[in-house]
Amino acid sequence: MLALKVVINGEETLLPEECGTLAGLLRLPEWKDRRLVVELNGEIVSREEYDQLSLNNGDRIELVHFVGGG
Repeated sequence: MLALKVVINGEETLLPEECGTLAGLLRLPEWKDRRLVVELNGEIVSREEYDQLSLNNGDRIELVHFVGGG
C-alpha cells in the first residue's frame, strides 16, 4: 500500500493512501470529532471543501483545535 508524505503541524507524516482527501485525514482517530481550523498549503479551508480537496505528497497542513476551559 502506498502512502502520502505530508507535513502536519510542522511534522513530516506518512498517511495511508486511503487518506487521499482532507476529509479522509480528518477521519483518523487523532483528529476525529475535534473542532478544527484547517490550513492547507497556507490557505484556510472551509468544511464544505474537505471532501473535495485531494492531498498530495509534500502538502503542508496545519490543524488547530479548540481547547475549552476557563
